[in-house]
Amino acid sequence: MTTIRIHHLTKSFGDNQVLENLSFDIKDGEFVSILGPSGSGKSTLFHLIGGLLTPDNGDILLDEKSIIGKRGSISYMPQSPSLLPWRTVLDNVVVGQELQGKANKEEARNMIERVGLQGFENAFPHELSGGMKQRVAFVRALLSPQSLLCLDEPFSALDEFTRLDMQEWLLSIWEEDRSSVLFVTHNIEEALFLSDRVVVLSKRPARVKKEFQIPFERPRKKELLLTEEFLKWKKEVYRELSSNV
Repeated sequence: MTTIRIHHLTKSFGDNQVLENLSFDIKDGEFVSILGPSGSGKSTLFHLIGGLLTPDNGDILLDEKSIIGKRGSISYMPQSPSLLPWRTVLDNVVVGQELQGKANKEEARNMIERVGLQGFENAFPHELSGGMKQRVAFVRALLSPQSLLCLDEPFSALDEFTRLDMQEWLLSIWEEDRSSVLFVTHNIEEALFLSDRVVVLSKRPARVKKEFQIPFERPRKKELLLTEEFLKWKKEVYRELSSNV
């Protein structure tokens, strides 16, 4: 069971206040997306959760235990794949496990096969397409022993069609295990398609403006994006985001 609670977080850098009394939670097995205007503090929030920064006030509770300033509590996937160029696909995906002293290459091979990369175990990053690199990075995050998965705009650099395919692929893999996920994106469609709940942040200093409980049944297919109901939700979230208060 994995839950996280962001409790009244405040963070400033000098005179620049980034977060103000920010609070929300993620339930066990829930997929939650964060939406906010550029510069609203989404990356700062991830750095706080990951223990790279400490807040001025507030707390972050993972399974009811504070993780303020504690690194290694979450599994993190950044915007770029950040693969080690001198390591093969197989050796890249076990990096997180190696850091914890518990690499399982048989499990890694099985996961590589599950994501459609069988036969590329011994390939190097420069031999892979952008979408393939993102799959490798995602497998690395999934295989890391931490139970909370934080994804920071992992598909933002991909073209529209590749991104849609990767979103659908991500859901197909996630639904098998239902890890607790915090997903940061600027893309309203992406947030609605992937999430159980969407948290909209205000401009700086960021606070929670509104939360949307997303009603679409799972499993989801990309045809959902063309429905009238999806468009209705997109308009509602857009209005909330663009009011920028």
